[in-house]
Amino acid sequence: MTHDLASPIDLVSPPRISFGVGTASGVAGWVRGRGLKRPLVVADSVNVARIDRLGFEAGVPLYSGFHPEPDAADLAALLAVVRAAEPDVIIGFGGGSAMDLAKLAAVLPDSGQDFEEVVGAEKVSTRRTALVQVPTTAGTGSEVGTRALVTDPKTLNKLAVQSEHMLADLAVVDPELTVSMPRAVTVATGVDALAHCVEAYTNRLAHPLIDLYALEGIRLVGRWLPVAAANGEDRQARAAMALAALYGGICLGPVNTAGGHAVSYPLGSRHHIPHGAANALIFPHVLAFNAPVAAERTATILTALGLEAASEERVVFAAAHRWCVELGCEMRLSVLGVPAEDLPAMADEAHAIRRLLDNNPRDLTRENILAIYRAAY
Repeated sequence: MTHDLASPIDLVSPPRISFGVGTASGVAGWVRGRGLKRPLVVADSVNVARIDRLGFEAGVPLYSGFHPEPDAADLAALLAVVRAAEPDVIIGFGGGSAMDLAKLAAVLPDSGQDFEEVVGAEKVSTRRTALVQVPTTAGTGSEVGTRALVTDPKTLNKLAVQSEHMLADLAVVDPELTVSMPRAVTVATGVDALAHCVEAYTNRLAHPLIDLYALEGIRLVGRWLPVAAANGEDRQARAAMALAALYGGICLGPVNTAGGHAVSYPLGSRHHIPHGAANALIFPHVLAFNAPVAAERTATILTALGLEAASEERVVFAAAHRWCVELGCEMRLSVLGVPAEDLPAMADEAHAIRRLLDNNPRDLTRENILAIYRAAY
């Protein structure tokens, strides 16, 4: 794979990113400093009891009535609350689901558009409501991104909205918020961050400007995810993983993910497997599949993870799969409750996600995807 240094690329990020232990407590001060009076916090159920970490006094308006991997009904319920409350600032506080919903809640009431009208790229017309994003996991990188995903309950497809109007005014990455994550969540979200970096680095749209972030993100995960998994109280490991997730989020903007995420999506939309766990299970399969057409970059990825360089499909798979297993990732679809008879339908659904599959360096046919599911079963 070779990429043109002179090819055009746009890199956008929030005008302010606050990173480091304790930074979350400054959110309320930032809100007050801008004369904003009506905050609404969108938080997942895990973080409802931690709103005080944002520096607000008791009683700040809060919405948490949505499911992991939220669908159109979850979004509709949130929008009803937003239209009634008319907040002037929305704060996403949690994992990717909370932050994605916060993005849509900030733009849709202002634009007067329905969700269906904005699915796709740059269809949102405007935004007046301020937006703050505070991640509590080290995985999605959604805090610096311009995309939001919602599941269509009828088709089980993940519908993506991409708009610069959904870029946060402030992203606050406080590694201290991730200390309480259980090992399983730490590992799954960490491999999700890794997948963002790897899929950007091996992407047909890969660019030297983004390679910098992608490779450093991979190195951070390789060195520090095993440490964070073994000892969740290690602040350096938590900070390193928060930074890796941030770098992965930067990669998503101009390059995006590819085959790995497309293959993993039906696990979440159809079977409600957490996004990080789904990506971890699929990761070694697609890394190995792409190796024949991205040999040098695949070898570099393994080296960055602290593994022996390789580019032969079988060897790459064995090394990456073993690395995930040693971290404690569940690598079998059957154990996660996926029925064998669903695999063909899942392959159909994954193969339809052209916005990601078209980025993959090697063409993933429906039969290739089904073979991956069967190998992972």
